[in-house]
Amino acid sequence: MNRYLKASIWAVAMVIIDQATKLWVTSTMEVWTGKVIIPGLFNLVHVLNRGAAWGFLNSESISWQRPLFIAITFVALGFIFYMLKTAEKNDNWLITGLGLIAGGAVGNLIDRIRTGSVIDFLDFYVGDYHWPAFNIADCALTVGAGCIIFSLIINRHRDTTS
Repeated sequence: MNRYLKASIWAVAMVIIDQATKLWVTSTMEVWTGKVIIPGLFNLVHVLNRGAAWGFLNSESISWQRPLFIAITFVALGFIFYMLKTAEKNDNWLITGLGLIAGGAVGNLIDRIRTGSVIDFLDFYVGDYHWPAFNIADCALTVGAGCIIFSLIINRHRDTTS
């Protein structure tokens, strides 16, 4: 299987799972509400984030963040395509990581284009400390970055031992 197809399968799978879970959340919960799932650890919530990671630039008074984040996503997708083009055909960790990141980026891009905000719903916490709410697309971005780092470590180790 070629690298573009491998990455595309990961990307499409992430977009489908991300959008399906967001559809479920929006159809079962009102915005700004939550439900305790595991007391002291995990809630399902329905929040909207106009900004980026950890709510960076999440303000209704900023009118330019939507076009900025949409443009950044397209630039990132172009860079991902370039990285796929130059990737070793057998570097499955890198190809998987790029596919996951592309899928996560597109999942959140769909929200930004459609509603102007990203739908977040996973709320992990300990005591009063809450990690910022996130979604499946964010998980794909994080795991994808981990795959790329793992690929770099493996390839660096391989280069130093050969």
